[in-house]
Amino acid sequence: MTSLEQVRNFFRREAGASLAELALITPMFFLMLTGAVDFARAYYVSIEVSGAAQAGAAFGASHHTDTTGITAAAQGGASDINTSKLSVTPSWGCECSNASVGSSNSSLSCASPPTCSSSTLVYWEKVTASTTYTPVFPWPGVPSSMAFTQTAVMRSTN
Repeated sequence: MTSLEQVRNFFRREAGASLAELALITPMFFLMLTGAVDFARAYYVSIEVSGAAQAGAAFGASHHTDTTGITAAAQGGASDINTSKLSVTPSWGCECSNASVGSSNSSLSCASPPTCSSSTLVYWEKVTASTTYTPVFPWPGVPSSMAFTQTAVMRSTN
């Protein structure tokens, strides 16, 4: 067997083909995995912000004027994210039970409560929570930061 035949036989064997394919596919696999993890983290932050707004509104339904407590409850509802970047904006008011928040039969902070003829007076607490998420890696076509804002409204009769 001549050296030329040995070289031809070397290139005809497929022993290293699967290793070469693995070497080409592995970086793409890790890129896709990293992207999936990054977007999953963004989705988780949006869920935490929603939970923060709901926790703050639930606390505020019975403690309307305690904005410090509402903020603490909202931050407790989003304990798995950086709460120093969590913005919480509470507001409250009262309305007739057959009205919707912000309608003409609604009063912000109950400075002058509406007169309800055929329904009872109820109080509402509205909490808006927001934060910004920054992806771990810069992705083409994806903003460098994403703002998440959620609002929750709870009603109570006290």
